[in-house]
Amino acid sequence: MHIVVCIKQVPDSAQIRIHPVTNTIMRQGVPAIINPYDLFSLEEALRLKDRFGGRVTVLTMGPPMAEASLRKALSFGATHAVLLTDRKFAGSDTLATSYALTSAIRKLHEEEPVDMVFCGKQTIDGDTAQVGPGIATRMNMQQLTYVAKIEDVNLESREITVHRRSEGGVQVLKSQLPAMITMLEGSNTMRFGTMDDMFRAARTPLMNWNKDTCVDDESKVGLKGSPTVVSKVFVPKPRAQKAKMVTAEGGSPALAAAAVDMLFTTYPKLATDLAG
Repeated sequence: MHIVVCIKQVPDSAQIRIHPVTNTIMRQGVPAIINPYDLFSLEEALRLKDRFGGRVTVLTMGPPMAEASLRKALSFGATHAVLLTDRKFAGSDTLATSYALTSAIRKLHEEEPVDMVFCGKQTIDGDTAQVGPGIATRMNMQQLTYVAKIEDVNLESREITVHRRSEGGVQVLKSQLPAMITMLEGSNTMRFGTMDDMFRAARTPLMNWNKDTCVDDESKVGLKGSPTVVSKVFVPKPRAQKAKMVTAEGGSPALAAAAVDMLFTTYPKLATDLAG
């Protein structure tokens, strides 16, 4: 079994800065971490490796400093790591990013057929949840998103059964492999790396790929290949108005009535709008 896990090195959300001209995230000088949502997918991939054996390749696109995140993933138990880095990739939106990552996955597939691709549900910087589905579409893979549990994997019949969280409850889905899977937060707990894996992570050579290694069309990556335009990025201003405390005797019905009375008193036009 060959599993590819796409991870992303993201800036610590508490110290994010925005470039005033390009409206992109400034990563220089900001502490970087593995996107927390990606860790749930990495752990699930490692559990499948523990169960069936095989290879887990972690893949990331980013600057050279993203090597630290790949080595962290190796210390958890991943077997191979690929860093996709090139100045031409800078400024890629989700469309360009999914194209670059898909190109790398196809090259990995040529070396050893890929059975599953795991991605985080979303990232804490872009927060779009688009890259995983974009990879699935480009790879013509079955798409299983918001997965809370992998119920069963049958390698002989090439089938996977998962529990998918939806608005109406939980869907139990059976799909064919290969498949792209995004795991929900809380679906598992990330393991601690063993000393052996930590030493292995420190000395394992990474595969460093650039645009010439796997990308066929340079116009589809970076700012040139990114149709998304960020018109403005700003920090919301804090409200000057403070919250009001509603109190009433008589339990919940009286409290609800007091809250409604306060709303109509504060916003007189509300009653007219509701009546109309």
